[in-house]
Amino acid sequence: MRKVVLRNFRIIDEKNDFFGSLLIENGTIKEIGTSVPDLSNANVIIDGRAFGSSAALMPAFIDLHAHFRDTGSSQKEMPPPSESLESASMAAVAGGYTTVVCMANTMPPIDTIDKARELKARCDSLGFVNLYPVLSLTKNMEGRELSGIKDVSSADGVLMLSEDGKDVTDDGLFLAAMGEAKRLGIPVSCHCDFGGENNAVRRAIELGKKAGCRLHIAHVSTKEAAELIRVVKKELPVDTGCVLSCEATPHHIGATEKDAQRMGDESFGRVNPPLRSEEDRRAIIAALQDGTIDAIATDHAPHRGTDKAAGAPGFSGLETAFMACLSNLTGKVAANNELRLLSALMSAHPARILRFTDRGSIAAGMRADIVIVDTEAAGKVDAAQFKSWGKCSPFDGKDLRGKVLMTLNAGRIVFEGDSIV
Repeated sequence: MRKVVLRNFRIIDEKNDFFGSLLIENGTIKEIGTSVPDLSNANVIIDGRAFGSSAALMPAFIDLHAHFRDTGSSQKEMPPPSESLESASMAAVAGGYTTVVCMANTMPPIDTIDKARELKARCDSLGFVNLYPVLSLTKNMEGRELSGIKDVSSADGVLMLSEDGKDVTDDGLFLAAMGEAKRLGIPVSCHCDFGGENNAVRRAIELGKKAGCRLHIAHVSTKEAAELIRVVKKELPVDTGCVLSCEATPHHIGATEKDAQRMGDESFGRVNPPLRSEEDRRAIIAALQDGTIDAIATDHAPHRGTDKAAGAPGFSGLETAFMACLSNLTGKVAANNELRLLSALMSAHPARILRFTDRGSIAAGMRADIVIVDTEAAGKVDAAQFKSWGKCSPFDGKDLRGKVLMTLNAGRIVFEGDSIV
């Protein structure tokens, strides 16, 4: 039996903020309390006093929306990916993430359960993160016929469906895909770009009501979309079967169109949806604070420098997510309730959306997926040092607060200091 003890820590999750200790046995939290656990026969002892007074132990983060790029395809005609499973996994644990949902818009797309199983098996073998591939809604993401979701069963472990960067423009086909999601009891994550974000959000919600499925709106970025979701959540009848959730990204929380202009609107500053106005940014923060927006998701989208220069949309976001959110969602010294809210948005709420019952909080019986952070550390972001192959970030060169010090996956240290373990 492998025993790990973490003692003398400030422990923070969605509901708790106290000083205490944890006993982990075989990757699961066995005991939690204010007293020091029995240290006899402990394989590893981690003392919070070694990390300084501003350190905190939190549940590891869960990302609802990332792009790992690498499918492991052996098709020679496919170009090499702009990220590997190894580099993306290392970026994830460096950012405090141990559970990541990966979108299907790879080359080739993840449109069958066999492709999803292969990708998950390859990532699981690395041992860094728990990867959950998304299946596309349509075959080859061409918007013409349903993908292999018709062959998926609830036992296959698929947690989400999405066409990600493409909207399914045919209402009938979109409804059919939503019907498959309802059968499986999993959300459809909607990019909401067709006809502009606000119109696309409205369309997705109306179709979701008709289908009676679980609907998740990806990367909400406008004041209008946030207000629409706020109203719908208050008025959505229970008997429709439609459950609505949504996410915002760290770059829409902490950056604006001025950053895009500085970086180059049509090159390094380009992202979908685009960086918005300061008014929109503040509206997104307000929607996170009042519960309208349920979760924070990185939309980690790495590209080569040449591709970014040519206008490829997306930023690398896994390694700056905690810093960007802590710096923009809390005061200069984060209050207890602010840190609990941040933990909820990055861990507990994503776990609920994915219907995990074994992670997202610090409690006996939960997976020992843990991140140790410094809530007051300040420093300048240096994208050149990212573990990710993608080095483009709107936070590059900016002073942000917060630092991931250590990440544990099922009680095993996978990141410490600045190093992968």
